Amino acid sequence: QVQLVESGGGLVQAGGSLRLSCAASGSTFGITHMGWYRQAPGKQREFVAVVTAGGSTNYADSVKGRFTISRDNAKITVDLQMNSLKPEDTAVYYCNFASYRGTSGWVPLGSWGQGTQVTVSS
Repeated sequence: QVQLVESGGGLVQAGGSLRLSCAASGSTFGITHMGWYRQAPGKQREFVAVVTAGGSTNYADSVKGRFTISRDNAKITVDLQMNSLKPEDTAVYYCNFASYRGTSGWVPLGSWGQGTQVTVSS
């Protein structure tokens, strides 16, 4: 069974940076699209960013220009560099396999890991 383990979260002041990392197991990693999602307290989980198997990227409007997603197929990891963090970025961040479903956007597939908490203070 594929496992996803997120790390790198923490407490940071507004304007600061964090780098999240997701370690995935499974031989199909190199041919799957990988996404980051987040869930703020009292809100539904939402899409943040995706990197396709071919290396293309896509971002939610709320993080565009501030976050950068990347993948390393050799290490089987996908990272999320987060700069210029805002209090509204506070959430538990999760990685997952992703599939594009037209009007539904980038839909997460598979089971969720434990996530990593990001807290941005004002």
